[in-house]
Amino acid sequence: MSRPSRLVVLAGPTAVGKGTVAAAVRERHPEVWISVSATTRAPRPGEVDGVHYHFVSDEEFDRLVAADELLEWATVHRVARYGTPRLPVERALADGRPAMLEIDLQGARQVRRTMPEALFVFLKPPTWDELVRRLVGRGTEDEEQRERRLATAREELAAEDEFDVAVTNHEVHQAAEELVALMTLGHGSAPSERSAAPGGS
Repeated sequence: MSRPSRLVVLAGPTAVGKGTVAAAVRERHPEVWISVSATTRAPRPGEVDGVHYHFVSDEEFDRLVAADELLEWATVHRVARYGTPRLPVERALADGRPAMLEIDLQGARQVRRTMPEALFVFLKPPTWDELVRRLVGRGTEDEEQRERRLATAREELAAEDEFDVAVTNHEVHQAAEELVALMTLGHGSAPSERSAAPGGS
């Protein structure tokens, strides 16, 4: 029987490319299990229920919270709620699979309290200007939403010191490979600074 694996938690500021990097890991390394979050927000163009997110109603999200079926959850950008279903994470770890959560900063802090043995990775942009360019370039938010997300990003960037290791997102596939390398480094004697990928999450 395989021994339980160590969970890797990937977080970082809005629009840094968490989702893009996670998608690259999923595409190039099918052996890595990546959690699919539940969210109350509406799907963006091209997003598939059960692949990118589990899109649920507010009522269903309330039920998941009440039943303690979420490992973590948070209200993001003061609009939608996101959460990580608990049971799939526990099953993947018990099976010994390399496992990763791609979540926001609030969620990472909750997981730190409940699973301090996890490896916490902070994905950061090469520069603040690049983060702004990526956020504006997505074209998925109006001006008010962009300003709200940029204000959130400034706060999130200040949280880097809370994490075990940082990966700078210069190029998506490089970042993805660094994440996978961290998963296989013997569970975590990782350097405190890495270099990696562009994209938008």
